[in-house]
Amino acid sequence: MSIYKSQKGRDKSLELYDRQLSKLGKSFSDIYVKTSFGKTHIIETGNSKGIPLLVFHGGNSTSAYNLLMCQFLLEDFHIYAVDIIGHPGKSDEVCLSHRGYSYGKWASEVIDKLGYDKIACFGGSFGGGVLAKLICISPKKVRKAVLVVPAGISNALPVSSLKMMIPLLQYRITKKKKYLIRTALYMALHEAVIDEDTLDIVKDSFDNVKTKVGMPTNIEAKKLSDYYSPTLVIASERDCLFPAKKVLPRAKRIIPDCSVYELKDSGHMHVLPQSVKNMIIDFLK
Repeated sequence: MSIYKSQKGRDKSLELYDRQLSKLGKSFSDIYVKTSFGKTHIIETGNSKGIPLLVFHGGNSTSAYNLLMCQFLLEDFHIYAVDIIGHPGKSDEVCLSHRGYSYGKWASEVIDKLGYDKIACFGGSFGGGVLAKLICISPKKVRKAVLVVPAGISNALPVSSLKMMIPLLQYRITKKKKYLIRTALYMALHEAVIDEDTLDIVKDSFDNVKTKVGMPTNIEAKKLSDYYSPTLVIASERDCLFPAKKVLPRAKRIIPDCSVYELKDSGHMHVLPQSVKNMIIDFLK
């Protein structure tokens, strides 16, 4: 079953993917690996002599958009940006359960197929949830981990995102940009966060993709008994999905070697200050 609403929607989504990827202005190559869950696409880019870094994008989003948001990583790291299976992009349209640890098993196989015993990892939002599942399934394969506004640590109740439904319905009926922005503002808080690329990816997820609302469920503390790699968890103060006041204390409690940072007055969608970008780079190096 397709993850897109129609073939035309799939074509439009992939067209946006290629357009946003071309905006990077960096050379890249496409890698396809076979996992037991399905074929997986990875964009290899960044600094080929840098530290290898496996990057997981957010839900109902793409690696192409995520790379635009993570350009600060390209100079120092040898990036493998993986299209999460069953999400928009060029991996197989195989939907895994957001419950359990299937995403962790899939990510573990991706590392194997790339030829690494151990690799640093970076994941945001849904991708942070995938990374959380990975450190439970294959703790020895993760050299260091950075999770930004992650699912899978302490998710808020879904009712917190119900407020989005009124402007979203207004957008679906009218297709007016103002309602699209109002919908995004429940996650972004500040209109300055919603640049052209962000608005394009939000529009794509509502127009062309069968939006996934299920986020990777909270990991079990007992699954982290063999995980000792340095981990940095960054969460937003006013995130309606994964609020810092819930995420950061639990991360400190269940992850043995864990540093945390709170993005003040920020929502789920945010712009990382340069100081935080520098902190992430220094941590990973």
